[in-house]
Amino acid sequence: MDLALVTFASFFAGLVDSIVGGGGLILVPALFAAYPQAPAATLFGTNKSASVWGTSFACWQYARRVDLRWAVLGPAAGAALVGGLLGAWAVTLVDPAFLRKALPLILLAVLLYTVARKDLGQHHAPIASRSAEIAGASAIGLVIGFYDGFFGPGTGSFFIFLFVRLLGYDFLNASASAKLLNVATNLAAIGLFAAKGHVWWHIGLTMAVANVAGSLIGSRLALKHGAGFVRHVFIVVVAALILKTGYDAFIR
Repeated sequence: MDLALVTFASFFAGLVDSIVGGGGLILVPALFAAYPQAPAATLFGTNKSASVWGTSFACWQYARRVDLRWAVLGPAAGAALVGGLLGAWAVTLVDPAFLRKALPLILLAVLLYTVARKDLGQHHAPIASRSAEIAGASAIGLVIGFYDGFFGPGTGSFFIFLFVRLLGYDFLNASASAKLLNVATNLAAIGLFAAKGHVWWHIGLTMAVANVAGSLIGSRLALKHGAGFVRHVFIVVVAALILKTGYDAFIR
């Protein structure tokens, strides 16, 4: 019964995550509900061992239909991998609890800005300078990769927002690009969790199959309906993240 619950949750997490990120909002609480006695690190590691497959397949789907800027995204993915490793190392030294109260406020600012700027992310017009685009994407990868390794919630949404706001991408291209960087940060996290023995591979494999199925459906929906659809899903997911993180920070 517990495995059925987390597998079902993994499917919907993959669907949502493939469009705008935020799949952890669904799968992580399901894992904690199903296995309340398990160490938190083991549940986080098992979550990553499933979600990395869905994210990878979503990236593959997007790459077939969207003209990804590989010259920009290659260095950015490398920076995200380094950032993820540094963040995971930092969390062994510093308690990330101080981010709990700040996160919902940051997400609220992102949401309000996105809603106010109705034209934001509707047109794909990357910044003119290729060197500046590479530097900007790599900085985003390093900073948000560090955040993902250190704390995590909303990583995909932050990737998308910054690619739209700072690099001039539309929401569809930003979502596609974010998937590649998410794969890098997930691999960094899995490497560290696995080295410490914090992955249930037998459960992660089952969840991975469901996550991939959801991811394939979600990425096809995004590709079919375009940037406007991704923007609307982004707004809904960020609003849900605000409610979840706000509850965890100020009420629970």
